Order: sequence, then structure tokens, then C-alpha cells
Amino acid sequence: MRWTPHATVATIVEDSGRFLIVEEEAGNSLVLNQPAGHLEEDESFLDAARRETLEETGWHVEPEHLLGLYVYKAPSNGVTYHRACFIARAVGQDPHRQLDEGIVRALWMTRDEIAANADRLRSQLVLKCIDDYLAGTRFPLSLIHEP
Repeated sequence: MRWTPHATVATIVEDSGRFLIVEEEAGNSLVLNQPAGHLEEDESFLDAARRETLEETGWHVEPEHLLGLYVYKAPSNGVTYHRACFIARAVGQDPHRQLDEGIVRALWMTRDEIAANADRLRSQLVLKCIDDYLAGTRFPLSLIHEP
């Protein structure tokens, strides 16, 4: 079997100490995650972050910084995910937008509320990315070179 990593994006959107989180179906459970998903063919990282956030939350966002690059191997299926996590500013909400299949709802939660639900997190990267954001980690978007 050939090893193939999965290229994904995630977005940290913070407003007044609360973070945009999605509650989504994963297997037979409801889990919490940042707006996140896979890059599509010929899609840039920034466009993927904008698209995934809109599709999963109904919020239009504008990425402002790269938070970091994260590697996660899911114990449930052995798949390795390479995640580019962005910090984005909320631009506006489309309250009538149909959310992606499997997304139950979008929530605004504090870091403490998210930590209190640690057993429901899609992966440990959810809290890790928030903690990195709160620690002030920021990289310029110019680190990414795409056509």
C-alpha cells in the first residue's frame, strides 16, 4: 500500500475571546473542530481556507496570518494529515447558507469551553492551534508561494 498524506487547511477565527467552532459528525459521534477540510485540485491554501470556513460555518473570512503547519496521524484510521492552519478575520455571515453535509452547526466558544469538551475534539490539534494562537504565534502569508 502506498503512503499518501492528506493536505488540509483549518481556520482560527476569534472574536472577543470566542472561537468559531464546528460541531460535526465523525463516525457515530459528534465532535468539535475548527472549520477545516481538504484542498481541492488546483486550489490555493488561502482559497481552501476561505471555502471550507464558508461551507462549514456560513461565515465569510479573510485569512490574515499563517498560524503554522501541523502533522497529525489519526489513530482511528492511520491517515496522516498535513494541516496548514490560518488565522482569519470574520467578514460577514450568510445565516441562510446550507452547511456542508455532516456539519451539525457552527458555534462560538471560549478556549475554556473548548478545553472542557476535550473528549469531543476531532483531534488534539483543535486545542493546540488555539493555544498557539493565544501564545501570539503568527507568520506572514507571504511564506506561501503559490501560482
